[in-house]
Amino acid sequence: MRIADAMTRDVQLVSPDQSIIEAAKMMADGDCGSLPVADNDRLVGMVTDRDMVVRALAQGKTDCKVRDVMSQDIKYCFEEDDVDDVAQNMGDLQIRRLPVLSKDKRLVGIVSLGDITQTTDSDIAGEALSSISEKASQHSSTGARPH
Repeated sequence: MRIADAMTRDVQLVSPDQSIIEAAKMMADGDCGSLPVADNDRLVGMVTDRDMVVRALAQGKTDCKVRDVMSQDIKYCFEEDDVDDVAQNMGDLQIRRLPVLSKDKRLVGIVSLGDITQTTDSDIAGEALSSISEKASQHSSTGARPH
């Protein structure tokens, strides 16, 4: 099965120039914990609720822009990729959501481990979640930004 068959197509985007307060409101309205960051029609980062807390709010910064706290090292997959391969990769990378790109590298959706579990009988999603839960997270508790 292809990722295109499992992903969510209705993805809300945030601009790198929007405030983290606006991004937080978008997350609350969409009941989600992460947003792809797009500049014009290109994916330039991902921002999570944790990014905002650790990299801004915990340091007393409330007037930051999304670009100040987003992760620029974007992990992604392509819509034609195999679901089992992507789930395995998500476990290896210790991430729960991946932006999905078309072959011309335009954002077409987002896929979560939950999406994968609902669309496949494979145990791969469970193994990926187990890998994520057992290992230390990619996020640094110090708030250091990945390079």
